[in-house]
Amino acid sequence: MGLLKAGAGALGGVLADQWREFFYCESLDTDTLVAKGEKRTGKRSSNTKGSDNIISNGSIISVNEGQSMIIVESGKIVEFCAEAGEFVYDNSTEPSIFCGNLGESIKQSFAQVGKRFTFGGEPGKDQRVYYFNTKEITGNKFGTSSPVPFRVTIDESMNYKLSVDLRCNGVYSYKIADPVMFYTNVSGNVEYVYSRSEID
Repeated sequence: MGLLKAGAGALGGVLADQWREFFYCESLDTDTLVAKGEKRTGKRSSNTKGSDNIISNGSIISVNEGQSMIIVESGKIVEFCAEAGEFVYDNSTEPSIFCGNLGESIKQSFAQVGKRFTFGGEPGKDQRVYYFNTKEITGNKFGTSSPVPFRVTIDESMNYKLSVDLRCNGVYSYKIADPVMFYTNVSGNVEYVYSRSEID
């Protein structure tokens, strides 16, 4: 009975993931550095059973000004886009009969059914879209909470010492210049958002 359920799940999952998706990210505020992309769905959408972390071949990913985007597949960065506009993901390992050569897409889809069957009907991969805030993040404050004592010996023969309490504060800004490096070394996989409070 488990084999039949896995077979039905594999076939149903592959068919549900045939639809091309549209990924987008709302405006990123100054507190959000990284956000996971969302599939646009509405009341008329018939693709309610597609896998959350699967991006079908031919899907469109919208990138706004002041943002950049990466696609991560099974932990590895496979695509990067820093230009505003629409990005068509046509190198996906998840086939779609709505993109490319129909005959070839059907063959690849049946191959996917076999692969999913071996994973109990679920996809054996994870694909995600991440958006990065590439605008300059301003208004970051720094400073000492209390004065720092600083002692200097001015004349050793007279044993004359000067003691000064130093205090500093100011405002700085920063910008994510290399989103790939930021993802690799700082944020990593993000469930929903990665905010600047995690860096501060």
